[in-house]
Parts: sequence; structure tokens; C-alpha cells
Amino acid sequence: MRVLLVEDDKALADGLTRTLRQSGYAVDHAPTGELALRGASEEHFDLIVLDLGLPGMDGFEVLSRLRADPKTGGIMILTARDSEADRVKGLDLGADDYVTKPFSLPEFEARVRALIRRSQAVHSPVLQFGRLTIHTVSKRAQIDGEDVELTPREWGVLEYLLLRAGQVVSKEQMLQALCGWDASLTHNTIEVYVSRLRAKLQKAAIRIRTVRGFGYMVEEPADALAR
Repeated sequence: MRVLLVEDDKALADGLTRTLRQSGYAVDHAPTGELALRGASEEHFDLIVLDLGLPGMDGFEVLSRLRADPKTGGIMILTARDSEADRVKGLDLGADDYVTKPFSLPEFEARVRALIRRSQAVHSPVLQFGRLTIHTVSKRAQIDGEDVELTPREWGVLEYLLLRAGQVVSKEQMLQALCGWDASLTHNTIEVYVSRLRAKLQKAAIRIRTVRGFGYMVEEPADALAR
């Protein structure tokens, strides 16, 4: 998996590059927007981590130009700009995630894994989560090669959670994402489907944890392969 880190702060860039490489990613670094655009035009990256406060070309301009290419992978904004207006603008311009500085490295790594999974899901029909395999095209789930019987609603909840493994997902976020195909979903029905999924995934040692007051988070199994 290849990551392009667009960050002009050398100390931060060195630290993040080291962290990502230790996690098995191939990392290229661009200290300016111009170099980032050049690199992205010549190579494919599964994820681009983009600072907004770049010298010369502004990060929002870089984001807009990157998103003009439909082949661009996931984009995570990593910035000190924490206003609601900046977050909204970044997401509207096509960022897949918006992380403000300061941040914790474990959360950063979890968000990187989640975004790369989403990128993989577009290009690869099969994703592995420890002993669980999900087939995103045929919408099948298997544990150790054996099919897990899921209803369409259970599949929708499972796929949404797994593609965001390591991140806390609120019931409201799930409703907004899933209600396009099922307007009858409510907070209570989300709870029911999560409960059913916990029982069905118990054999795979995948835990859907309740984060009280916030939502749910899939904890990655120690032997997870989806990176």
C-alpha cells in the first residue's frame, strides 16, 4: 500500500513517515502542493495525507485538483485548521477524512487503515479481517471459508462498520449512510442488527464494541490482514 504524505513541517513529516513505514506502508513525501500534484500524476497512491497550510499553493487548491482526477485514491486532510467552516469545505471538496492537529498516533493509524480499506474495496472485491472474509461485490461473508448467513440489512451494517474498523461510528452516521436503501432503519433497529452481528461473528473473534455515548467500533483482530 502506497501513501503520499504532503506536509511541509519536516519534523512531523519524518515522524509520520517513520510510523507509517513501521506499519508496512510505502511512503513518499512531498513538502509542497506542486510536488504533490506532480507525484500524484505520475504514480498511484492508495492514500494521500494532505496538510492545508502549505507554502505556495493552498491545500484546498491541491485537494480540488487531486479530486479532478477520478483515479485518485483516498485523501485525508491533516491540519491545524479546526474551524467548522474549514472542515465542511474540505469534505465538500472531496476529502474522505479530516483530522485536526494535535492528534494521537494510534487514532491516526486507525484512520489510515480505514481509508485504505475503502480504497481497496473499490479496486478489490475481497477483503480479509482475520478469519473473516467479505466479498464486496457478491455481498457474502465467510469465516474460515464457511458462509455466514446475513440479511441485506445485516450486510449493510457489517460492511459499513468493517470499512471503518478502528474508528468510532455513531448510530446517526450509520442511519445517514444506510437509509438511502432502507428508510425504515432507526436507532433501535441499528442496535438489533449489531446484536445479531455480534453473535454471528463470535467465531471469528471480531468484536463490535459499544463506545458509550458515541456509537460502535469494530476492534481489529490481532491477525487482521486488511492493511
